[in-house]
This record gives sequence, structure tokens and C-alpha cells, in this order.
Amino acid sequence: MWYHDFFTGLPQVAWKAAQTDEQTQLDLELLVETLEFGPDNWLLDIFCGYGRHALPLTRMGARVTGVDISGEYIQELHREATAAKLPVTAIEGDFLTLPDADLGPAGSFDAAYCLGNSFSFFAYGPMQAFLSRIAGLLRPGGRFLAHTEMVAESVLPDYQARNWQPIGKPSDPILFLAENEYDPLESRIDSHLTYVYNGQTETRTAQHYIYTLAELHRLFAQAGLLVTACYGTVEGDSYQLGDQGVWLLAEKA
Repeated sequence: MWYHDFFTGLPQVAWKAAQTDEQTQLDLELLVETLEFGPDNWLLDIFCGYGRHALPLTRMGARVTGVDISGEYIQELHREATAAKLPVTAIEGDFLTLPDADLGPAGSFDAAYCLGNSFSFFAYGPMQAFLSRIAGLLRPGGRFLAHTEMVAESVLPDYQARNWQPIGKPSDPILFLAENEYDPLESRIDSHLTYVYNGQTETRTAQHYIYTLAELHRLFAQAGLLVTACYGTVEGDSYQLGDQGVWLLAEKA
């Protein structure tokens, strides 16, 4: 899979530079409001990155297990958690193929979340397996919050074949360029990405599968996850056609 060797070097630096404290705080407020976890509850952070959600949630009293395929990010999360003496379990690996023993027995978690566009990495079969694994790890009634900007109702009305933008501080930006190709028979966007920073250039290829919200609704249901809310903003407003992204809240049957 393309994402096995994507997350290293400048793409990591650029992703971290693009995240603002304000956005992270809004994410955290939505997580607290929707997942209904309490002190000492176990949370699963899927594609946790460097722990921008896991660490503050642990400071609130939760116990968080974070999974990410990036060794760089997992090492950073482990260092931060160890230094602050926070009960974060940081696991490096592909969530789809990690041994069950690494994640814990069925029903181990009170809630789970997957924020960022990593939710769109999977074709239909792997997406079924992905959601089923999440459902299996949740206790009955456990909640799952997923965010993506790559649903059909968001990305296709404003599809751009080419895009470029500076990322990070205006005084020290990372230049990000994207050339996109849409495969209609696969409902997939293939993105050829270039990162330029401080005289260094790195290129990557990424793939995002584009589902309609109705398709995701059915996939969730097949996995035993009942969608209870569909937000179009991080503040919790109902989704409207063309919103930049979607937050799906589901509960394990």
C-alpha cells in the first residue's frame, strides 16, 4: 500500500506545520462532546500521528492507545508521553494488519476516533475490514468519530486538478503542490505531491477513495456501527452539500 512509505521526511513536517492550536482545540471539544468518555476510560486513536489529540485527552484523564504507521511520529509520541508520565500506549504499524494481541481483546475500548484524511485510504474491501476491526475493539455502545474531507459531496463539487499553497509560518513556509487525477471507475483520486522547503524537494504519490455519505452509512452499518450524527463543521453543525469535510459519529450496536 502506498501509505506504508509515504509518512516520512517533508510530508511529516508539512502535516505538523499545517495543524493549528485552534483547530486542535476545536477537535478536542468535539471529541469530548461526542464520545462521552469518562476518567480512566480507554480510547483508541487510529492514525494518531504525533499525538496532538492523544496527549491532551490523556491529560483529561483518559487512557489512550494510539496507532500509526509512521515510526517518526510514534517515537515522538512515546517520548512526549514518557516525559510527561502520561498513560499513552503508542503502537507503530498498519492498523489493518497488526496482530490482535497488540491492540487488545475484543471490546477493549470505550470509544475510538480517526481524524484527518487517512479515513479515505481504503478501497471497498479494506474499508469493510477497517470498520469491522474498529467495531470489534469497541465495547457494546462504544462510540466512534471519523473525519474526512474526501467524501464525494465535499471534494467533487470543487474538484481541482492542480493546486499549490504555502504551509506553516508565512516567514518560513513549506511549498506544497498537488497534481490530481480522478479515476471514475475506481472513485479514486491519485495525487502527485511535491514538497519544497529550505532548498530540499521531496515527491510522493497518494491515493484517496471517494465514497458518498450514503455508501459510508451502509459500510458502517455492515460493520455493526450505527451512524447517529453527520456534521459538516467541527462545531457540530449538520452536514450540507459542499461542506469542506464531514464528521460521522457512530455507536456500536
